[in-house]
Amino acid sequence: MLHLALFQPEIAANVGAAIRAAACFGAELHVIEPCGFPWKTRDIERVSLDYGALAPPHRHADWRAFRAALAGRIILMTTKAETAHHEHDWQRGDILLLGQESAGVPEDIHNEADICLRIPLAPGARSLNMAMAGAIAMAEARRQIGWG
Repeated sequence: MLHLALFQPEIAANVGAAIRAAACFGAELHVIEPCGFPWKTRDIERVSLDYGALAPPHRHADWRAFRAALAGRIILMTTKAETAHHEHDWQRGDILLLGQESAGVPEDIHNEADICLRIPLAPGARSLNMAMAGAIAMAEARRQIGWG
């Protein structure tokens, strides 16, 4: 099982897109609160369609509650990493962590990551959308570890 964790997401539509991506890649979705929007919004449902039944998000009150509830290697996706996502040996149980859309994760949480990875981008491009980055990384993880 893969895990996709969103750290304090700020945009409801990104959570909806992450629900859909997690469902399509057979991952569990974790949302680390607080979020930058009211939870029950139409944007989440509009973007996730009916995929919420396949990947219902586990909500955690904060980082400590999340870490207490879930063990595994924390794989932080960050534009600051040296290693590309496809150069990493993915394992079942890995936790793919994505930071806030505007700020990533704070330094203390960055330091807790077991591995930091980046998705190579074209020159001049700064970053991908949170849900898109998660989908790209999950696709590579599934390519490596399969579905079994």
